[in-house]
Amino acid sequence: MWGLGVLILLLGAGALRVIQDPAELQVTAGDTVALGCRVEVAESEPVLRMEWQRDGGLGVLCGIRLQFVTHLPLSPCPRGAPGVLLAWHPPRATLSLPQVQGNDSGRYLCRVTLEI
Repeated sequence: MWGLGVLILLLGAGALRVIQDPAELQVTAGDTVALGCRVEVAESEPVLRMEWQRDGGLGVLCGIRLQFVTHLPLSPCPRGAPGVLLAWHPPRATLSLPQVQGNDSGRYLCRVTLEI
């Protein structure tokens, strides 16, 4: 007879967790959209590589290298699509898309990598 077990997950060095919000968003053409990405890391003061991608093979909308503890005010994304803005207030990043149009619809993904 098998008993009930307990699963304990430990965050080891280099552990990373990324949480996006909102899960789904409906907007009207011309609106500004803000997409959130919260990053949790087990390391102290890591360096992150963050990329925002959109489905449909459109590639990277925004790519940046961040110091976890250094704030970045809302500004144009250094490597990204025109008009895309990014803010970083650890542990949260916000991607802003001003004046969205019908062709901006799709799934957006915040991809974060810990640099070693």
